[in-house]
Order: sequence, then structure tokens, then C-alpha cells
Amino acid sequence: MAEHRGVVFPLDEASGRRSTAAVGRAVVADALRSVDPVGAASAARETNWRQGYLEHFRRLVEAGLPGAAAAHTIAREGLISVHARMRWTGPSGEVALAAAVEEPVTRLGSATIRGEGAPDRTISLPYAAERASGDRLRRVLAGWVERGVVEPSCAEAVELVIANPDWLDLSDQTIVVLGAAAEMGPLRSLLRWGADVVAVDLPRKDLWHRLIGDTRRLSGSMTVPVQPGSGPVESRLGGDLVHDLASVTQWVTSQEGPLVLGNYVYADGATNVRVATAVDVLTQRAVAERGRDEVSLAFLATPTDVFAVPGGAVARSVENYAQRHTSKVLRVPLRTLSGGRLMRRNYVPGEDPGINDSVVLQQGPNYLLAKRLQRWRATAHRADGGLVSLNVAPPTRTRSVVKNRALAAAYAGAHRFGVEVFEPGTANTLMAILLVHDLRVGAPAREHPWQDEAAAAVHGGLWTSAYDPRSVLGIAALLGLAAAR
Repeated sequence: MAEHRGVVFPLDEASGRRSTAAVGRAVVADALRSVDPVGAASAARETNWRQGYLEHFRRLVEAGLPGAAAAHTIAREGLISVHARMRWTGPSGEVALAAAVEEPVTRLGSATIRGEGAPDRTISLPYAAERASGDRLRRVLAGWVERGVVEPSCAEAVELVIANPDWLDLSDQTIVVLGAAAEMGPLRSLLRWGADVVAVDLPRKDLWHRLIGDTRRLSGSMTVPVQPGSGPVESRLGGDLVHDLASVTQWVTSQEGPLVLGNYVYADGATNVRVATAVDVLTQRAVAERGRDEVSLAFLATPTDVFAVPGGAVARSVENYAQRHTSKVLRVPLRTLSGGRLMRRNYVPGEDPGINDSVVLQQGPNYLLAKRLQRWRATAHRADGGLVSLNVAPPTRTRSVVKNRALAAAYAGAHRFGVEVFEPGTANTLMAILLVHDLRVGAPAREHPWQDEAAAAVHGGLWTSAYDPRSVLGIAALLGLAAAR
């Protein structure tokens, strides 16, 4: 079975099962042990990981706040633990994960599809049924800042790209988009700007048929791995990171030019950890072979995670809490009846940094572990002197969200609590613009990794909302359902 091949969770011989909870619990404990032994012991003792994981992932952020060294240690120990615990199942059976890239490779060919359009050098954004550019785009950015939807540094970064449209010429970069078909990925924006993109996604004919059509309508080019064989090329496109990691790694690292490894992969459930781990193995090999100066990393952080946030966001939230006159009538009785669980403050006034916990319980510990693995790799690579573009992306109506009825309803009612949910086209274009900014300006490590993560964040208002997001999630869902009727 495919779930038992390639990058896998370890097999527990006593039970005969592959426990995702056991791995998640152990990785978090390993990451904390040197910095926060009490927190590590608490994570290791957690008996109900699927419900109790929230406090332990929060602790990963809190334990790193005393200093950059603590945050770096947590990141590096977490990465070491993932690589030590996850396994590779190949022809010789289940072995250490490091053996994945030592397997005999199937030599993948390459196919390049070229666009027929002219490069677009205008910075524009689809928003509110129009394509905003120039002064209109500046007004959109100013509105987002005013409403607390984005950090001010996000607007500043986009303004800088608007002032330098020549930055959209990315001919000096080899941008590898892992997860090429991802709704939140930058592929279409890069192609519209004329970039030459290296694209990796699963070998699925329907997926590549759609991407080829998009490429031909735009101006850039897309180079894709090709499986060996004698059939039509279009039926042999793609590469499977989880099950054919050595071949895909060899193909990616053989691409010419300085590499930008863009990690936009996503899968449901435990597979998300498997594919995130596969990408991290590829990343390690690429940096080892090419050197950190030749490999830049790009990620999108999910807004539904735990972050340390600037004092300005805390102050904005406290102000919003004081001004929520319309909700004050309901706030006291709801908090009383719920034992303080509903409509809680987002922060203690005066915190700097504050801790924003926007984790959605329904997304599960595997989702959070996969995203934390990416944040850890970003922290470690930046600490080693490598260039990293990691930006917090906004809550977005992607297919993976709206197929969950509870989340879709919560997103529909989120505006009642000052949270703006983005359309996919707006979100992925904005994040592509921020990627260009980071590649051109560079992203030097700040005093502390939490500041790197918070810079230019597009949190949608989750950081500045009056209320702890999870304490109003159910209310937002009820309001969203009511509005849909």
C-alpha cells in the first residue's frame, strides 16, 4: 500500500501500527528538552495527543522567547528529531530516513513549456472584483493597515516592489515551485511576470494539463520532470516526493543557476507530515551540494498557528476589545455561562511580544507539525546565513478549507470579529509579490526569529482581533451559517 512505502512514520513492532501521535509527541518533546525540560516532560506524558497537542505547540514558541539562542536550539533539535524518527521504506525494507536519497535513482527527463504572452511588469492585485494597481493598490494596502488586516511592514514591502517594477524580471533566479498546483502558490504570478519556473507536483495528467494551459497563456516558462517511458510526454510529467524522493531530489539539484526552493506542498492528514519531511530531506541535500549561498528557501506560514507578535498588534487588539460596544451586551453573559471559554481577550494588555494562538483544533496535530517543520527549517537556514522568504499568509477560502463545513462557516462569519478572509487569487498574488520583495531586498536575520516570522505578516486580522480567535470560532460559525440561509 502507498501509505506504507516511501517516507513513512516508523512502525511500532509491539503494536504493528504506525503511530502519528507517538511521533508528534516525541518530536515536540525532543525540540523542547534542552531549553524547557519541564515542557518536554509534559509533552512526553500527554496521553491524548489529538486533543491535547495545542498547549505543547504553544510552548514551542513561548520557550524560545527568552533569546534567539533558545529559539535556534528548539528549531534545530526539532529538525534533528524529525529526521531521526521518520523512516524510509524502499526495496531493502524500512530503514533510516537518510537512506532515502541514497536509493538508486530513476533518471528523470525534463520538458519545458513556454508561454506565448508578453511579460507583465505591472504590480497588480485582484481584489473586490477588480485588478488594483498603482494608486488604487496603495489605497487597498492603506485600508488593510488601517483595519489591522496586515502588519504595516507588509504594506511597506509591497510599496517597495511597486516602486521597482524591474524586480519582476527574475531571469537571474531558478525558482523551484514544489507543489506547483497549490492554490496558495506563486506559479501563475511568476509566469505572468515572465519567470522561468521549475515546477514539481504529483504525476497526475489532469493537474499538468491545467498547468500547461495556464503556462501557454502567460509569458514565462515551466520546466517539469518527465518520467521515463514511451508514451506521450504529457502523460509522464511530474514527480512524487514521498515515494520517489531520490529521483526528484537528483533532478531538482541538477537544475542550473542559484536555486530558490519554494515549499508549497500540502496533503491531508498524516500525508502532510510525510510530504513536508520529504521536502526537508530534499532541502538538506540541495544545501549540502550547492552551498547555502546558492540555495534560498521560500515558505508560506499558516495564520492558524501560534506566533509571537509585535506590541503594536497587541495594542491594536486591546483597543478593539475596549471599543467592541456592540458585543459588550453578549460578552459578559457568554463568558460567564461558558466558564470563561468564550469571547476571551486576545492578549494581556501591555504584552510585547504577545502570543497569538489562532490554532484551529479541527486541523489536527499532523497539520501543525508539518507547518512547524517548515518554520524550523526557515529559522535554521537563516541562522546559518542563508536567504529565507517566510511570510504569514492570510486566512483564505481555498478548496481545502471550504470542504470542511465548520471551517467554511467560521470563515463566513469571521468578519463579525474583524477578520478578513481572502479569496485565493488575492492571497496567492500578494504572497508572490512579497516573495519578490524578499528575493530582491534580502531578508537578513533580525534580533530574534519571532521578529523574522512576524515581518510583513498578512494575518487577516487574527493578530489584532479583540478576541482570542478560538474563543469566538464557534460563534463565527453560527453567524456564518445564519448568513448563508
